[in-house]
Amino acid sequence: MTEQIVVEFKETPTVWHKIIPMFLAIGVIIADQITKLLVITNIPLYTVKASFFGDFLRIVHVRNLGAAFSMGATFSQTMRAVALLIVPLIVLIIVIGIYFRNNDFSGFQRWMICGVIGGGFGNLIDRFFRPAGVVDFIDVKFYGLFGFERFPTFNVADSFITVCGILLVISFLHAMKNEGAKK
Repeated sequence: MTEQIVVEFKETPTVWHKIIPMFLAIGVIIADQITKLLVITNIPLYTVKASFFGDFLRIVHVRNLGAAFSMGATFSQTMRAVALLIVPLIVLIIVIGIYFRNNDFSGFQRWMICGVIGGGFGNLIDRFFRPAGVVDFIDVKFYGLFGFERFPTFNVADSFITVCGILLVISFLHAMKNEGAKK
C-alpha cells in the first residue's frame, strides 16, 4: 500500500496584492463623503427628498449620534467619544495591521476587508468632523419585519461595512469548511 503525499505551495502575496485592494477603501471613503456632502447641501435635515418604487426607497437627510440602529446615541458625550470614536479607530488600526501582516487571506478576502475598512473610516470621518452626527440618507421600507416598518436609515459606508462584512464571514466559513474537508 502506497501513500500519496500532496504538497501544496501557496504563493505569498506581494506588497501590490495587499496595496491594490486598499484603493477600494479609498474609493468607499470618497463615495461616502461625496454622497453625504450632496445630502447636506441639497436636502434639509429631517426631510424626504425623493421616493422610488412607491415609498419602498426614499432619499432623506437624518443624523445619527450613535452607531448601528442608533445604539449609543443616548450615551454621555464622553462615553460616545470613547465607544464611537476611540475604540473604532483602534479597531480599524488593528485590522489594517493584521491585513498587512497576514499572508493567508485570499484575494477576495482582502477586497472585502478593504470594503469594511473604507466604510469604517467613512463613518469615523463624520463622527470626528460632524458634531451633529453621522449623515444617513438611504431609507428602505421593511414591511414590519423584526418590528420595523422602515429599516434604520443608512449610508454608503454602512452598506459597504454590511455587505463586505457578510461576504467576508461567508468566505471564512467556506475556507474553514474546505480546510476541514482536506483533513
